[in-house]
Amino acid sequence: MALAAAALAWAQCGSVAAQSPAQPAEKPRRIVSLDLCADQLLVELVPRERIAAVTHLLADPAVSAIPEKGRGIPFTRGGAEEVLRHDPDLVLAGPFGVSGTVGLLRRLGRNMVVVPLANDLDGVRAAVRKVAAAVGERAKGEAMIADYDRRLASLARGAERGQHPTAVIYQVSGAVSGADSLADAALAAAGLRNMAADYPLARSGVVPLEALLARPPDLLVLSSGADEYRTAVADNLRHPVIGLLRKRGASIELPWRMWLCGTPHIIEAVEQLAAARGRIEARAR
Repeated sequence: MALAAAALAWAQCGSVAAQSPAQPAEKPRRIVSLDLCADQLLVELVPRERIAAVTHLLADPAVSAIPEKGRGIPFTRGGAEEVLRHDPDLVLAGPFGVSGTVGLLRRLGRNMVVVPLANDLDGVRAAVRKVAAAVGERAKGEAMIADYDRRLASLARGAERGQHPTAVIYQVSGAVSGADSLADAALAAAGLRNMAADYPLARSGVVPLEALLARPPDLLVLSSGADEYRTAVADNLRHPVIGLLRKRGASIELPWRMWLCGTPHIIEAVEQLAAARGRIEARAR
């Protein structure tokens, strides 16, 4: 009788344990990132001792919004052998690039998480949540999003008032940022209308300087300074026409590292654009 009661009690304990919520899995401790945008989220969500390696681009001030946070962290250029040397328990990757490495690591059974590319401001939230969940830092991710949303809401109140001046983000070789891009979303959030679609494109797919001169935007946004890229492909940024347009109208330099990736740092770009819009409206008044 006592044996039967003990067996029943043991079975009941097992049943309760089975119905209890599973214990959270241990947070990954050797994380490797193969994507610049994932890099930037990773270093702001987890302590450095849990990061095994990031891309070599994180410490590059030309493309990274937070190059100082990449210094001292081992880096990888995306080779599978490099990654496996760190024996990672989590690998973050982007939707493009190093696809061969990603495929091989998946076949080897490594824990792979692909971070979605943000094409709009809501995509930034999705990227933050994806990385935060993967690294076991959901609370930090939500705190990051809350600050992002607070700053966005503040800018939205200003963007609702008045007209929407036109703007063009003009880049190396004459490329412009068009619709359905993160840069386009940043312009809209700042209360500006992207004028890129108003221009005829040259055969190479760029906007000729003549078109900009004939129909200049209210705000010319340059993705880099004239001397940042000392190559022929950036000669368009050093052309006298650009100097003339900057003398005649409003312009700002907004380095593309600020809006290249779908991270909350895009807010810094939106804030600068909104400030430029405010100066244009003040002059109009």
